[in-house]
Amino acid sequence: MLKEIKTIGVLTSGGDAPGMNAAVRAVVRTGLSKGFRMIGIERGYNGLLNGEVREMDLRSVSEIIHRGGTILYTARCLEFKTKEGQQKAADRCRELGIDALVVIGGDGSFRGAKDMAALGIPCIGIPGTIDNDIACSEYTIGYDTAMNTAVEMVDKLRDTTQSHDRCSVVEVMGRNAGYIALNVGIACGAVATLIPERPYDLERDILSRMKFTQKTGKKHFIVIVAEGVGHAQDIANEIQAATGIDSRATVLGHVQRGGSPTLRDRVTASTMGYHAVALLERGIYNRVVAVSADKIVDFDINVALSMHKTIDTFLLDVSNTISI
Repeated sequence: MLKEIKTIGVLTSGGDAPGMNAAVRAVVRTGLSKGFRMIGIERGYNGLLNGEVREMDLRSVSEIIHRGGTILYTARCLEFKTKEGQQKAADRCRELGIDALVVIGGDGSFRGAKDMAALGIPCIGIPGTIDNDIACSEYTIGYDTAMNTAVEMVDKLRDTTQSHDRCSVVEVMGRNAGYIALNVGIACGAVATLIPERPYDLERDILSRMKFTQKTGKKHFIVIVAEGVGHAQDIANEIQAATGIDSRATVLGHVQRGGSPTLRDRVTASTMGYHAVALLERGIYNRVVAVSADKIVDFDINVALSMHKTIDTFLLDVSNTISI
């Protein structure tokens, strides 16, 4: 028997990503247009446990589509990882009259949604993470903005790298996924790009490429490193010790999570948010919204969490061929 849904709660969890606000806006406005009562839950599952909620109306989400971060805030929650914490969260939903949840976040957030679903709270997940590491989806909210931010920073760094004939080793985010690094490496013409999915060899993947380009007249170098590979400073030290070239490390860090979302992130977030509420309206629960072949689709949450994502070998070939 389908559960009657009158009130939908929406929360953002895990790391923030540009476009989360656009997703919140779409969820709230779609829900209101379909006659649902909408509740914003602040600070993710932590806020749910503590009852940090507020009623959302049309004006609650005005002027946020262009803003980075999340107006609902986000936080990690160790208590929610326990069975007792999960039961408390489900009980809190019932106390607050929340019949279903839309969870915007990454894998960890979806595992939380899966636990809530097992306790009788219908959930829909929307992938919001700059890492693009949600296996069921070809694209996640925030990915495009983060890459564009990284490219802009590397382009600025290139000026001083070229002026001093240096090697700049730039560490980008992505946790254990190399999607940001690989695309930024191609876009910036990096002489080498290191990603966690492919173990690297210093001589083969960096030094030999630098030596080859030196013979063609190149005197400055950009090396892009995904954070899951290792510390950029250590790699810079190794390069300088082996080549004698002044090598500097730059860690872009959390600047990649900030800023106004790109058009792609705003549109993707908006369509995903709409789709999430449409699923609940049709009585379809416990799904993860995704992008497949440029279309918005959805997967059973258990299936989504069991899937695996692989790096595009074509992009690896492109990077290795044209970045010398």
